Amino acid sequence: MGATKTEHFTSKQNAIATMAKALGHPARIAIFEYLIKVGTCICGDIVNELPLAQPTISQHLKELKSAGLIKGNVEGNSVCYCIDEKAIAKLKNYFDNVSIKLEKKNNCC
Repeated sequence: MGATKTEHFTSKQNAIATMAKALGHPARIAIFEYLIKVGTCICGDIVNELPLAQPTISQHLKELKSAGLIKGNVEGNSVCYCIDEKAIAKLKNYFDNVSIKLEKKNNCC
């Protein structure tokens, strides 16, 4: 979807799409799961955990942060990353609403 078409959709639809797109790469899922497991960490910790180069990890962290899924706080010369729980609440709310609507439907195509 071209950037010029996003204005045809609600801000909520655009926000969910941005988060889903950021999660659409297996490396980002692995980073996300690692952050859930450890709580907070720096980029170097993730580099030690995953079979990816530091610049690649940094790019994936940038995408996750831009989508609002993670937060990064400067600590000395490093950035400490963690999951943004508000974003997770938005995703949960979205999929909870989808589930409720699907439960009310009793027919399938």
